[in-house]
Amino acid sequence: MPPKYSHVKKRSASGLMKKEKNSPNGHHIIKETHHTRALNPHIDRSITQAMSAVSQLERAIARVLLIRYEQDIARLYSTRLYSIALVHLPTLVMRCVTLGGPGWLAFNHDSDEIKDFFRAAISMDMRQAGERVATKSVLWSYTALRHFALSNNVPVCNKLGLHSLRLLPYYPALKSHLDALEAMSPPTFTKPPHLGSLQDGQEALEDACELKFGWVNELAPAHTDWEGDWKTKVRYGYEKLSQTLWRVAREFDVRGYGVILREKLTTKWCDCGCSTDHLGEVCERTVREDEEESGVRIGKQREWDGRGSGIYGWETEEEEDIWEVDLDFGGLGPDECGGGVDAEMTIGEMMEWRYLRAEREKELGNAAFRRGEYEAAVKLYKAAYEIESELPHYQLNLAAAHLKLNNWIEAENACTKVLQQHRSVKGLYRRGKARRMLGRDEGAIQDLRAVLRLQPNNVDAVRELKALLYPNEDASTANASGGETNPSSSKHSPDAQNEKHAENLRRLGIPEPKPTKQPPFPKTRADERKLKISLLSGAVDPPGKQRKTGNPAAEAPRNHQQSPAPSRHGKEKAGTMRSRKAKEMEAMRADCATYPSWDRYAIKRVD
Repeated sequence: MPPKYSHVKKRSASGLMKKEKNSPNGHHIIKETHHTRALNPHIDRSITQAMSAVSQLERAIARVLLIRYEQDIARLYSTRLYSIALVHLPTLVMRCVTLGGPGWLAFNHDSDEIKDFFRAAISMDMRQAGERVATKSVLWSYTALRHFALSNNVPVCNKLGLHSLRLLPYYPALKSHLDALEAMSPPTFTKPPHLGSLQDGQEALEDACELKFGWVNELAPAHTDWEGDWKTKVRYGYEKLSQTLWRVAREFDVRGYGVILREKLTTKWCDCGCSTDHLGEVCERTVREDEEESGVRIGKQREWDGRGSGIYGWETEEEEDIWEVDLDFGGLGPDECGGGVDAEMTIGEMMEWRYLRAEREKELGNAAFRRGEYEAAVKLYKAAYEIESELPHYQLNLAAAHLKLNNWIEAENACTKVLQQHRSVKGLYRRGKARRMLGRDEGAIQDLRAVLRLQPNNVDAVRELKALLYPNEDASTANASGGETNPSSSKHSPDAQNEKHAENLRRLGIPEPKPTKQPPFPKTRADERKLKISLLSGAVDPPGKQRKTGNPAAEAPRNHQQSPAPSRHGKEKAGTMRSRKAKEMEAMRADCATYPSWDRYAIKRVD
């Protein structure tokens, strides 16, 4: 799916707010006015009513932008997931079947090892979606608002674009559209109906296996794993792995991402009469240039009903892939970039810069946590989250430190922030512990049951839930009846152990999971092999050597596009600045965890 971005201005949604000339921080300023005498109460009432109408209009516009943005994330990232299943999963399948045999994924596609890898990579994708989708979605929504204005003969300035106050007489129509958007079902990830099957991925995978293993029976007959109908096994494992990818993606909530855009919509654009004015200053020229180049596209007349949204190739195979486009922060001033970042950085560079700075603070927090200096750890985890608020694991670490300090309310709040982005087992468990200590037993039971629905063998959650539901039960009895889940340490047979654990889960109110559909072929010894996915570091590490960070969370690899981008300008000063930034980033990479990516990982056997 080639990108279709000839009509899009390379500017991030982060730069949509125009800087005020007299403002040191670039924010819109409303100056206070002091009157020497009281206003006429009738005049004052009229002014109050007018300001209330403007406020309602601004809030409606901001809400329209936000809901359409959430729907755009869900739809566009669904396209991204399809691309991942088609492009990246065949490589993962090849690496797994090389070590585990052709049927390994058919029996292990739902393992925690694979799901944790998916979670790490999806989390970084969703972090980028907060910027990349916002950049596009705001332009699309402005285009829809502009079309709505033109259809009602509202003038649009050639330079400044559409001003929100001109839409005030049409507020009822805007409110009606907002009501229709709010009535839509919550955005979620589903396979786009216009995209085809994964047959291309299957065929490419089978060809690769044929080249690598098709000769095995003749030249290496001892490799019995690849005897028989191996194509059926590989194809079945690939399909199941794709289903696991979608299932893990649905753990993420799109409504928890896009912090920068949400902040502007809720704090800087509402109640100031300037939201679409600022939008127009950024978007109007882009829209006009597009219309001059390609004319008014077919289907543009239906943008306002929420289907078109100004997207080229809407629901076709030519739909845009926003992860393939190099967007920059051209609308930001140096003071808005933060941390000394220059405004010429691309989104990828800016996000890596923020991530490395946040990881550096987190690593310092981890060191303080290990030393038992929990208050210092809290400050460092907070600093990491302030730098990079699109990643939930900083709040998970913060919650762990607050639990050590008996700060139950703070721990609960930190976990709630995590769960607004990702239905995390750690977030649910730690919030359950905090709620139990606060005496909110009902909420704690709800969280712990959610943990066991996601991870039925979580011994800690079983113990905490039993203590809540059966507080008078002797601890030794509790351990004997529900805490033991490791068959190797039990005197009972594995089947008896599993049945006893299932019985205790039913006792705790956990519904019995649906039986897993077994593959249409028998399990072999090769299918029981243990494989480990190791996330790789960047180019600064020697080949084959992985840096240990001591991070309590899983190690995560950096993006494979790690080499500093060459200067896009011929000026010596700009090139020198980018060179200096590149060196600083390399220095931070040496001390921080790796950057999760779909193609920087290795798989090895551990049995």
